Amino acid sequence: MKQQLEAAGFEVDLQYANNDVATQVSQIENMLLGGAEVLVVASIDGGALDTVLGMAKEAGVPVIAYDRLLTGTANVDYYTTFDNYGVGQIQGQYIVDRFDLDNAEGPFTIEFTAGSPDDNNAGLFFAGAFDTLKPYIDAGKLVVVSGQTEFEVVATPAWKSETAQARMDNILTAYYPEALTGGQKLDICLCSNDSTALGVTNSLINFGFTAENMPVITGQDCDVANTKNMIAGLQAMSVFKDTRTLAAQTVVMVTDILNGKVPETNATYANGVMDVPAYNCTPVFADVNNYEALLIESGYYTVDQLAAE
Repeated sequence: MKQQLEAAGFEVDLQYANNDVATQVSQIENMLLGGAEVLVVASIDGGALDTVLGMAKEAGVPVIAYDRLLTGTANVDYYTTFDNYGVGQIQGQYIVDRFDLDNAEGPFTIEFTAGSPDDNNAGLFFAGAFDTLKPYIDAGKLVVVSGQTEFEVVATPAWKSETAQARMDNILTAYYPEALTGGQKLDICLCSNDSTALGVTNSLINFGFTAENMPVITGQDCDVANTKNMIAGLQAMSVFKDTRTLAAQTVVMVTDILNGKVPETNATYANGVMDVPAYNCTPVFADVNNYEALLIESGYYTVDQLAAE
């Protein structure tokens, strides 16, 4: 995004807050004091910036929420993101297709691992997936042996792999202790993103699962480690949200704003205070059959980056 904005003739101040909200607040304050004309904010905690964003509103500086929705505030103008409910739908539909749920009798077992409660996107990811699969759960074709289907229960604070791994350890011990010896089997682990999928995969490997009998695991982001797992048969798929696409769309929006035009939007998101005009980019998914075309031939990764260690 920085490169594209600079190529368009804009001066860009790009700062990272290292996952610290207070640092992010200070950075935004300094940007406003330095004369920023547009703010693009990838929030650490979407609900923690209302006060500092109020300074932007008072100064007449438009605010674009980037990837994560700014919640609980009226001090935001636009939002650029991917269709995050659609991300979950893609994951859910992958399971429907992979197990032919419209025709198969089942039952197949499934466990859910969602994202961080402080990330507005996490609830959308989970809702998209669960809403897609709920008819099959209701019909008995999918069974959640643990009974854990509420977002608050399956959520993973801070999206930490270690937390997802520890929770899956507990689920395996409590509900699938003989999964590898003829007891209760585990067919599917629907994980909202790759960091949670990595934790779940590590748990399953430690339990004794291998590529030959690994449950179908979903993910999101096509992280290097997870893409390597897909190649190795340890993860089934990952939703790909090409950050280049999101950056380019944000550049278009910034350019329109600074040229006095009303940016194009194609969606709105309720943030608890207002409906924020948004532009949804379209995600796709990668698996072992298409990752080369999607991730390597497009220049997103090199062959060396995805080579087995």
